[in-house]
Amino acid sequence: MQGFVTYNLVVYNSCMDKLRFNNACDIVMRAERESKQIGTLGEKTLHAVVKYYLEPDETKHEIRVGSFHADIVNERGITEIQTRSFYALRKKLAYFLEESPVTVVYPLAGKKWLLWINTKTGEITKKRKSPRKGRIHDAIFELYRIKSVLNHPNLKLHLMFIDVEEYRYLDGWSENKKRGSSRCDRHPVNIAEEFWFEKPADYLQFIPDKLKDGFTTKDYKKAAGINLTTAQLVLNVLHHIGTVRRTGKQGNMHVYERALLALF
Repeated sequence: MQGFVTYNLVVYNSCMDKLRFNNACDIVMRAERESKQIGTLGEKTLHAVVKYYLEPDETKHEIRVGSFHADIVNERGITEIQTRSFYALRKKLAYFLEESPVTVVYPLAGKKWLLWINTKTGEITKKRKSPRKGRIHDAIFELYRIKSVLNHPNLKLHLMFIDVEEYRYLDGWSENKKRGSSRCDRHPVNIAEEFWFEKPADYLQFIPDKLKDGFTTKDYKKAAGINLTTAQLVLNVLHHIGTVRRTGKQGNMHVYERALLALF
């Protein structure tokens, strides 16, 4: 892919643009109503909206880069929007990072309203709000899959929290068909928050301000309000990229502190 290494990295405006987001929603939803299909590679609604939000110019969408397709290619380099497992992204990402600056965008549900689809009748229930609200720790299971490249100088991570209406099929294994059900689609209704990560210091956003250095995994778990497995993964990733360092042990648990190098 000639020419990509000459791109100058232009920093995104990190301020949310709700008007542009609403315009992206209108474009995608109108296209769905007219053609019953959106995108050229079978993408879902959330993916399409985020793509139009980040780059309204369609001529810069779905560009072939080597043997892969990039969601967006523009003056900022390559942007890949990943709404599912990062495992499938690894080969593509390894190639892209040697060619150009790359921004990996991971949209996550902020507030969520659930709507259930009867697979036999097609009937859709009234929407009900989920009590759970998304947070940045929800991204860690996917970041763990690509932790080996999180420090790559060409990589940026962009987490977007988007309020969505989630449509699910009543095809699960439980009596009410909800547990183990499959997701049909997610319709964005609002952009809530955005987080950017370019260097180890940016990942300090994962550590609560109230947590003092010299903390263990259990201390972190309590301060962040997450489960132990998630806390272990977060600290594993943060240690790998140099945001925190281990200073010793307390019983069988490592003791951590914010790494000085990550503060600059």
